[in-house]
Amino acid sequence: MTFLNHTAMMDFILVGLTDSPVLGRILFVVFLVIFVITLAGNLFMIVLIRTNSHLQTPMYFFLGHLSFVDICYSSNVTPNMLHGFISDQKTISYAGCFTQCLLFIALVITEFYLLASMALDRYVAICSPLHYSTRMSKNVCVSLVAFPYVFGFLNGLSQTLLTFHLSFCGSHEINHFYCADPPLIMLACSDTHVKKMAMFVVAGFTLSSSLAIILLSYLFIFIAILRIRSAKGRQKAFSTCGSHMTTVTIFYGTLFCMYLRPPSEKSVEESKVIAVFYTFLSPMLNPLIYSLRNKDVINAMKQVVKGKLLH
Repeated sequence: MTFLNHTAMMDFILVGLTDSPVLGRILFVVFLVIFVITLAGNLFMIVLIRTNSHLQTPMYFFLGHLSFVDICYSSNVTPNMLHGFISDQKTISYAGCFTQCLLFIALVITEFYLLASMALDRYVAICSPLHYSTRMSKNVCVSLVAFPYVFGFLNGLSQTLLTFHLSFCGSHEINHFYCADPPLIMLACSDTHVKKMAMFVVAGFTLSSSLAIILLSYLFIFIAILRIRSAKGRQKAFSTCGSHMTTVTIFYGTLFCMYLRPPSEKSVEESKVIAVFYTFLSPMLNPLIYSLRNKDVINAMKQVVKGKLLH
């Protein structure tokens, strides 16, 4: 109990991306611009989907939730990081670090399974178009969205409790720009075997199971597309999957590099660079990928612009 009272009072120090004040100010501007674009792009996507009657389909229902997760994901890390760039005080409280770690793991897992749900939606749309409305009913869509949130939160909570059950009696400097699991484990002076095993099991299961759903869905999709006789029909089918495939490649590729290897000084240092891609670039690029490659979204945006001009 004494130890818990002590750790609850302590602060962690986030090393961040740079020690240079000049570079810190430059990075502050860069990441502030990225953060504003991320918020604006994803909020616009949510509002567009909610207000446009042509986008009231399961595909855009999932996309709206993907945008919401990306907003939460980016907002969880960016404000504290931006403060660290322009301030000498780079500390984060024990409670703040716990919350950041919990939300980060929960949101990452939620996004994994949301992307898997979106793959299932594309599978039903292309492989069973006549039964699409019944198989992707409102109840089914709500279930496919509710599962990622619940599963993500429960796993995030269990993983974070295991991490913060460790003893941090040495240095409190986290070699990262947010409270990430691998560098936190490096700081622990108690036995980390159980935590490392749990992290690898959860990360491995989450990555492999969600990716298996996506790959199997696309395997059946490609088989179905190859059976389409007209080139125009094949092109249309491919175009509905292109945005999702691009998002999956960016998100999974970077996270595979970070979590499926044991924490070490070298891997933690490299993971900071990798983390920039999935923490900042992926949430910023998602609305751009879906808007630039999707005719329905482009048409909905044109209607908004025309409406503004007419008024």
